[in-house]
Amino acid sequence: MILQYEGTRYQGWQKQTATANTIQGRLEELLSKMTGEQIKLNGSGRTDAGVHAEHQVANFCTKSTMTTEEMFSYINRYLPLDIRVISMDEADLRFHSRLHAKEKVYLYRIHNDKVADVFTRRYTYQYENPLDIKAMEQAAELLCGTHDFKAFCTNKRLKKSTVRTVFYISIEKKDREIRITYHANGFLYHMVRIMTGTLIEVGNGSRTPESIPQLFNSKDREKAGMLVPGQGLTLLDVRYES
Repeated sequence: MILQYEGTRYQGWQKQTATANTIQGRLEELLSKMTGEQIKLNGSGRTDAGVHAEHQVANFCTKSTMTTEEMFSYINRYLPLDIRVISMDEADLRFHSRLHAKEKVYLYRIHNDKVADVFTRRYTYQYENPLDIKAMEQAAELLCGTHDFKAFCTNKRLKKSTVRTVFYISIEKKDREIRITYHANGFLYHMVRIMTGTLIEVGNGSRTPESIPQLFNSKDREKAGMLVPGQGLTLLDVRYES
């Protein structure tokens, strides 16, 4: 399943016991009702509360005799309008949307003005002070490559490797909006939001681009930038081997 959703009113992707208001929770409930089975849905990643997706990938197994076309029609008929399945295909039984993902692309949008934009306020982070785009680009270059991104992760209990490869970070400013696109082989918990906060601090002059390598060496979350709000973040794409 390829999914789109506006994450504004949801407590993130991952199903939780404390609330039914998650993307995964809503979808699993609907899929279980549709098939008459207890469905477990695997997502390519766990987007945070308020985070959006243009191209989230998910998979599930079922013994249902419904065709994918019938499922597609049923799901979109009963989903809330802020969650849509945009395509659906039968996959190999061994396919796992998270474990087989090779690359991901995220976009972070900053509304750089003293007055919030009425029409984009759900999808952007409003930052009032001027930002030096050239300095941010210099810092972004230093964030690219293969590094230990432990300083850019809020999960202190993570036992797996915190090494990731960032292929590119592009920064584009148009009118009052700054768009930062991140492309990597994977991201740690809150990694994009912390990298964005770090780039903002470079842009406002509170840190220098040259300080970036020190963050990798420190592996200390407290030394990296602020955690920016989730509403400015959108999952743009998840890529697999052909």
